[in-house]
Amino acid sequence: MKLQRIFQFSILIVAVLSMVSCKKETSSTTGWAYNDPKNGGFEVSSFQQQQTGPGLVFIEGGTYTMGQTQDDVMYEWNNQPRRVTVASFYLDEIEVRNLDYLEYLYWLHRVYSADYPGVYRKALPDTLVWRNKLAYNEPLVEYYFRHPAYRNYPVVGITWIQAGDYCSWRTDRVNEMLLIKKGILAMDPAQKNENNFNTEAYLAGQYEGLVDKPMPDLNPTGTGTRKVKMEDGIMLPKYRLPTEAEWEYAALGLIGNTLYERVVERKNYPWNGNYVRTSESRYYGSFMDNFKRGRGDYMGVAGNLNDGADIPAPCGSYFPNDYGLYNMGGNVSEWVLDVYRPLNSYYVAGLRPFRGNVFMTQVTDEEGYLAEKDSLGRMKYRQVSPAEAANRKNYRSSDVINYLDGDYESLINEEDWTKEPDSLSTNLMYQYGVTSLITDRARVYKGASWKDPAYYLSPSTRRFLDEGEATDAIGFRCAMTRVGGEYPK
Repeated sequence: MKLQRIFQFSILIVAVLSMVSCKKETSSTTGWAYNDPKNGGFEVSSFQQQQTGPGLVFIEGGTYTMGQTQDDVMYEWNNQPRRVTVASFYLDEIEVRNLDYLEYLYWLHRVYSADYPGVYRKALPDTLVWRNKLAYNEPLVEYYFRHPAYRNYPVVGITWIQAGDYCSWRTDRVNEMLLIKKGILAMDPAQKNENNFNTEAYLAGQYEGLVDKPMPDLNPTGTGTRKVKMEDGIMLPKYRLPTEAEWEYAALGLIGNTLYERVVERKNYPWNGNYVRTSESRYYGSFMDNFKRGRGDYMGVAGNLNDGADIPAPCGSYFPNDYGLYNMGGNVSEWVLDVYRPLNSYYVAGLRPFRGNVFMTQVTDEEGYLAEKDSLGRMKYRQVSPAEAANRKNYRSSDVINYLDGDYESLINEEDWTKEPDSLSTNLMYQYGVTSLITDRARVYKGASWKDPAYYLSPSTRRFLDEGEATDAIGFRCAMTRVGGEYPK
C-alpha cells in the first residue's frame, strides 16, 4: 500500500511539472504571454548566457592598478599607475598563427580574387620585415609565413589595420558556422563577391544565403518563417583587438594573486616573482617566455638553450598565466586597439578605459532605410555628423581621439588659443617630425618579443607604431566583449 501511494505521488509530481513546463511565460508588465501567436507573437528566446567563441578564454573583469610596475629605465614617463576597472571579456588563448592567417587569405582569394584581386593583396603580410642589412634572413622571408614547419608560429608582418580586418572576417565566419550548426543555413562554398555571409548584412536583411531550416515566425501576419535576429542570442558579438587596459589586465593575471578583494602580490611579469625563470622543481631554471637574454644572445648555448627559440616560438610554448593565456610576456609583441598618447594615464576613463573612439553610424538613403551593402558585401558606415551630435551631453564630435590630449582644449601655447578650434590638429601639440612621432595613426602595442630584453616582459610597458606599418616582432590576438553578466553562471 505504501509503495502504491509513492507511485501515485510520483505521477502527480510529473503531471504538475508537465503543466508548468507547458505554461507560456507571461510578461510581468502587461500580462500578455510571450511566444504566443494569439497575442501577436512577441518572441522571447530561451537564451541563457553567451557561449565562448572558438579559441577564446574567459577573462573575469575587475579593478586593478594599471601602469608602471618597475623602474622607468627608458625615462618615458608615459604610464603612471592609476586605478581602473575592466569589464569581463574574452581573449584568444594564443596569438594568431600563420595557419590561422593562411585560412583567412585562402577565403579572401576564393571569394574575391576573380573580380577584386586587390582585396587579397591588401591582406598579405609583409614578409620583407625579416630582412636585415647586416644579417642573412632571406630564408625567413621565403619560408616563415608559408612553410608548414612554421604553421603554428605567430603571424608577423601584420599592420594594425590588417589585424582589425582579420577580426572582422573571423566574426563573420564564426557566426556563419553557428547558423549552419543550428540548421538555419546550409554550407555554401560558392559564395562570391558581395554574395558572402556578413553578420551585419544578414541582420539587415541584405544577405539570404542557402537557407536550410529558417526560424519559425510567430507573428500571425508574417510569412511563417524568418531570419535569425540579434534578440535570439545565437550569434556572437564581434571579434576585435583588445584595448590596452584589457590586454594589460589579462596579461597580469591577478586572479591568481588575490585573497577576497586584496591583491596579495603585485606582479612585474605575467607570472609570480621577479625572475624570468621558473622555480618549479620539475622545470627549475626554465625560461618563462621567449625574449633576448642579452646582447647577441637570442636562445642560449648549444646543449643548454635558455628559451630555445632564436625567433618566435610556436604559439602555446612555455607556461600560461593564471588566466590560461600563453605568451603574454614574450614571443611577439601584440597590437591593441588604442591610439597612443603619453598622458593616457591621466585622462582615460576609470571604467573600460580606451582612447581611439571615432563614433560611426550606418549609411541610410533619403527615406531613412539602410543603404545597400558595398561590392564586397559589407554594410556602409560614416562618421556621426556635427548636427547629429549637437544636442548630445556625452559627446559633440564623432572623432574624439584627441580629447584632452591633442585637441584645442589641451594646447599649451597661448598664441594658439585665438585660433578656431576646427583648424587645429594633433600636430600643433606634438609637432610630428619635429619633436614627436605621435599622430592619430599611432597605435599602441604591448608586451615583449623574441628580440626584446627582459624589461619589456612587464605587461605595463607600452610602445607605439603607425597603424599602417609592420615589423618582424609584432603579432596580435583577438578579443570579444562579454555581454550580460560579469561571469558565467
